Order: sequence, then structure tokens, then C-alpha cells
Amino acid sequence: MHPIEVLERYWQHTSFRPLQAEIIDAVLNNNDTFALLPTGGGKSICFQIPALIQPGICIVISPLVALMQDQVNTLKQKGIKAMVISSGTSYKDIDTQLDNCIYGNYKFLYLSPERLQQSLVQERIQQMNVNLIAVDEAHCISQWGNDFRPAYNNIATLRELQPSVNCIALTATAKSKVVSDILKSLDFIDSKIFKASFKRENISYQVINTEDKNYHLLNILKQNEGASIIYVRSRKSTINISDFLISQGFEATFYHGGLNTAEKNKRLNLWTNNQKPIMVATTAFGMGIDKADVKSIIHYNLPESLESYYQEAGRAGRNGKDAVAVILKKNVDESKLKGQFLSALPSVDAVKFVYKKLCSYFQISYGEGQNTVHQLNFKTFCHTYQLKTSLTFNALRILDSNSIIALNQQFNYKTTVQFLVSNTQIFKYLENNKSQNTIIKALLRTYGGILDFPTKINVDLVASKASVQTQQLFAVLKDLEAHHIIELKIANTDSEITFIKPREDELTINPIIPVIEQQNALKQSQIASVIKYTKNDSVCKHIQLLEYFDETETQPCGKCSVCLNNTKVLELNSNTIKTKILEILSHGEKSSRDLLDALQLSQSELLQNISLLLEQGKITITDKNTYQLK
Repeated sequence: MHPIEVLERYWQHTSFRPLQAEIIDAVLNNNDTFALLPTGGGKSICFQIPALIQPGICIVISPLVALMQDQVNTLKQKGIKAMVISSGTSYKDIDTQLDNCIYGNYKFLYLSPERLQQSLVQERIQQMNVNLIAVDEAHCISQWGNDFRPAYNNIATLRELQPSVNCIALTATAKSKVVSDILKSLDFIDSKIFKASFKRENISYQVINTEDKNYHLLNILKQNEGASIIYVRSRKSTINISDFLISQGFEATFYHGGLNTAEKNKRLNLWTNNQKPIMVATTAFGMGIDKADVKSIIHYNLPESLESYYQEAGRAGRNGKDAVAVILKKNVDESKLKGQFLSALPSVDAVKFVYKKLCSYFQISYGEGQNTVHQLNFKTFCHTYQLKTSLTFNALRILDSNSIIALNQQFNYKTTVQFLVSNTQIFKYLENNKSQNTIIKALLRTYGGILDFPTKINVDLVASKASVQTQQLFAVLKDLEAHHIIELKIANTDSEITFIKPREDELTINPIIPVIEQQNALKQSQIASVIKYTKNDSVCKHIQLLEYFDETETQPCGKCSVCLNNTKVLELNSNTIKTKILEILSHGEKSSRDLLDALQLSQSELLQNISLLLEQGKITITDKNTYQLK
């Protein structure tokens, strides 16, 4: 089957995006292939179509569990057999799933790089008819890449297990040094390299310096009607800004990692269908979402790196129409950014300390703990040992990315139930409590050992089988506990920790010391680059971004905040601006906002000219903080 036929059959498109066809041809010609396609460039099709054309299964390596699951769900909806082996899957289930990959005519197996460390996985991969190895988010393999994950080095093992199979590496953001690292680490031979330009000519990149972000936020949304994403730093801010926009007459909703799956899907659908076109979200939102008609991306807070900013801004204007990407910046934002990300960078000693406390918290003895799973209430853990939350969280992320622990941040209830009475007594109890019949039967039929020992139950699953809400389920469980029918334990948790390696304290952390130090240096460099980008008002913003990604461009874009400001400066010299201010004030007193709206200047330009007029005694400030002629 020809690639275009596969595209039409499964994706209902009649043509490829730039470079997709060339990349697919290189893969089908058995070349090791590197593809750098900016956000929205359609990376997944570049390995999915060749894998569908050729007999056998494609192994996809990705660090993003949610994105892997989304891709698998999408493939299944198209009638394509695909699976993901995620964390928390039992040995028996993994064994069965891998057997299905060998004998069950599956086309895609999605794995995290950590899974490649397991001998069972390696053994079964050798038995598979693998037609392609796809490495997504390939920048994670480089020490100089954003989100470096040492476990990505395990991919070299995969190439040894299937030495005749070619590999495709894909990423959306990678500087030249990172690209070289990727090719070397994946042992590419006679590779084909495809790099799409980072140029997005339809996006106007803007930085607005202001002490009143909400005022400019409203202006941007009014001037750019349509779908929008407003990125903020905290969960609380998603709610507050969403409420503010609703109070101003906008259709808005919010999204953050603390919402349950049903609520996330509901809000995503409202936004996708433009019922609530404005989404206020943390950076957890947007990965894997391909909405073409996003008109504006607004960063209410400074991004933590230009890599992440480029990816997030690139979610605007995928339909090729004009769009804007705006950073709103207060004077205090630079120090806030440094405080949030640099002061919270954990040193080697801090990582060691948090690791030891984590082991103590779960009472793990020296040499033990490997593959044990624990529920963690993060705030309780920090309070117990008087730890700083941001520093501790970053230390846990380092332990996670270096495969010492697996950190799963998902709010859940760890609920265990054991029936304390016999079957006969249960049914006698039900005679007088018939309303609890379906819940009790759902528990008994789902968990065979629940009569004999404390059993961890899946609350959502039981509620679904009994056709009740989770709140109703918990009410019944507590009632059963009060009547001494069951023993019930409910633990509130916001994270799940799996210890991948046994506890060896210093010996556990020492091998990753160079990684910690190098990643801290990289983060400092990234923060400096963000600050430099937001402060540089002399070079076109588009040129600044392209230069950061090692791409040369000399022609200003003509539509970014720098270019637009330069155009205005040419049109209005200082004398002209002062004359226009005086002309406006001749019709009555005006606020600085009124003057900004009328003159379409930057805030700094306006204030500079107002100061000159005040010094010259031509205007004065009123008690209402407005300006009038003197």
C-alpha cells in the first residue's frame, strides 16, 4: 500500500504536511532517520504510516505516559491494534501483553525507556517481528536537551536486541548540540536528517511590559476573537483568571493536573468544540492536542525555557491563519522566575537528603524496597520533615527522571476493604438494607479475596459497576464500617511512589551526581535565555527565537512587538507624540489607559513622553490620577 493511501484510509487526509512524505520514504528505505518537526508538524504520522505498511510491529519509546495512552486510544479508534505497557502493570499482565505483541498481530507497542531495563521485556522483544523503532521526544537522550532522562540510554539496548531494524528519532525542539548527541547515542549509521524550519510566519510574537496584566489580557482577547490558551503558573491562578474572564463576559474554563479524568475530558471537549473558547491552564495542558484554529497563546507568567515557550506558542495558528503569542511581563516577574526555578534547584546534598527521608517515611531498610509501591501525600511528607515544597518536589523529579523512583502524580484514594462477617451474615444484613445491594455485590464479584484479607479496591471501577457516584459509594462503605460489616481504610494521596532501585543511600545517588550538576547548569542557562528574550527590544522577536535554535534569519518579521514598535517610532517621533497627547487632552482629562488606547504606543513610550510634558509644565496630574492640560 502507498503512504498516501494509508493517510487517506486512516486519517482522511489527501496530502502530507511539509517533510512528512520525505521522512516516510526514508524510513521505508530502511534508513536511520532523524526528524525535527516543530510543534504541530505531525511527527507521529512519520512512524505510524511506515509501520502500518510493513509487516510486523513498531516499538515506540516515549517518556510521556499520557501522550502514549492518547496515541494508543486514537489508533484503536481507527481499528489499529496498539498497546501501551504503563507503570503499575503487574508482571503477569506484562507477560500476557508481550505475548500478544508476538502472536496477536499488534502493530504498535508503546514503552517508557524505563521498561527497557526489564529482562522480561528484553527477552520478548527479541522474539517479536519488529519493523521499526521510533524514539519520540528524542531530545531526552541528550544531556543538553530539555528534560534529559538517563533511562533513554537504554534505547541502545533495544538496537542491540533488533540490530537489523532501522530507527526514527523525533523531536520538536533541539539545538545543534542536542541533535549531534541524539545521532551518536542512538548509533545512527548513514542517517537521513530532516529539519523543518522553526519559522512560523503567521505568528506574531509579542512581549508586553505592564503592571496591569488583566487590562492587556482583555485587550488581546477582544482583538483576537477565537480559541485561546492562557498559560499560568499555578492551579489556583487557572481558577481565578477563568472566573475573572467570565465576570467580564468571556466564555472561559480552566484545566490543571488536579482535576479528575472525567472533569479534564469535559473541559477539553468544551474548549475543542469552541463552547468555551478560552482555556486557562497550567502547562500540563496542550500536549498531544491538535486544535488548528487557536488564535492566541498568552503566557500570563514567564515561561521556564524558550524550548517550552516555543512549543506552547506553536499551538497557535496551526491552520496557517494569523495568530498571536504574547508574554505578559511585570517588573517583578524576573525575580519570581529565578526564585521559582533557580532557588528551588536541588543540590546533590539536597537530593540525597530527600531520598533518605523518603526511605525513612516508608520504613524501607537498607538494601530493600526495590519495586515496592507506596501512596504519598506530598504535603504531609514535607510537613513531617519540615521540607521546602518546591525544592522537595524538584528533588523527587530528579529521582524520577534518573530511574531511582517512579513518581506518578495523580490524586487518588487508597481504599482497602475487608468483610468481617460471613456470606450468610452479609445476605441477612442485605434483607434490611436493600439499597446497598448493588454496591455490596459489586465488591464481592470484583474482588475474590475481599472476605479473607484487606483488599485495595478501584473506587471508580466499583462505582461504575454499581451505577452510582463515588460519593454515594463512600457513604455506603462508611455505613458498612459503622455496622461492623467491613473494615475500611481510606488514605488521601496525591502521588504514587515506586522504588525502582533498592535503598543504598549514597551509593544510589552518587552515580547521578554529574547529571544533577549538568541539569542545574542547563536550567540556569535556560532561565537566562528567557530573561534575555523578554528584555531585548531591539531585535525582532522572531529572529531571536530562530537564533536560539541555531537557525539564521536576517529579515525582520514585521509583526512582532519589536517590529511593530519600530514602525510606530518611525511614524511618531517624540515631538509628534507629545503633540498628539496635548491634542487628546484638549478635549478633557484622560487616564494613561485612555492615552494608550488612543495612541497605540508601548507603556514605556507613553510614560516617557508624559514625564517630559510634566517636566515642561504643559500637563498636570489630577486627584483622580488622570492627566489634563495645565
